[in-house]
Amino acid sequence: MRKRLFLSFLILGTALSTAGTDDTAAWVSNAVTALDKIRESTHGIPPEQLAKADCIAVIPGFKKGAAVVGIGYGRGFVACRNGSSWSAPGAITLETASLGVQFGGEEIDIVALSLDKELRTKLLSDRFTIGSDASAAWGNGKSAHEDPNAKILFYGHTKGAFAGFGLDGATVKPNESGIKALYGKALTNAEIVQGGTEAPAVAKPLITKLAEASN
Repeated sequence: MRKRLFLSFLILGTALSTAGTDDTAAWVSNAVTALDKIRESTHGIPPEQLAKADCIAVIPGFKKGAAVVGIGYGRGFVACRNGSSWSAPGAITLETASLGVQFGGEEIDIVALSLDKELRTKLLSDRFTIGSDASAAWGNGKSAHEDPNAKILFYGHTKGAFAGFGLDGATVKPNESGIKALYGKALTNAEIVQGGTEAPAVAKPLITKLAEASN
């Protein structure tokens, strides 16, 4: 079972990461659209939560679930506040795994707000695990606010009804191919977000949208 789960992640992750080198502009556009949809939905992100977020991650088209072995995979971007402005975006993947039946195969647009600046270093590291590195909860949907002390709030949007998933054990990792596609070289997300890296032209629509949404 473990081997099967690993192979599933490897195949899915390789396919999506490779695609990311060719469609960066489209993926940024998808992220901007996802952020707008979630903000404007009936149970969207409260403006006060956006205003106090230290970092915001946007993962458009997260692919949720598969029969028997439930896996989820999505790629997106993360940016953090630098004073009164937003940093250049790093590229990330969000992965989930669970043993047991998962119904769906849905695609979910996700926006995650990190509300605690002390989490930033870990969030931008090689591996950030929800549940052990920080508590998280859905901010909308049936499972909204399960943990009133959650440090990270997830907001999801699907074409149909809201369909979340268990957050504990989900991991956020750097998307190395996505970073190279954005910046033309190997960088860490910490170097990008905290090192004063200038956002490439292709990423500026997302930074503009984050500023508009959170101010």
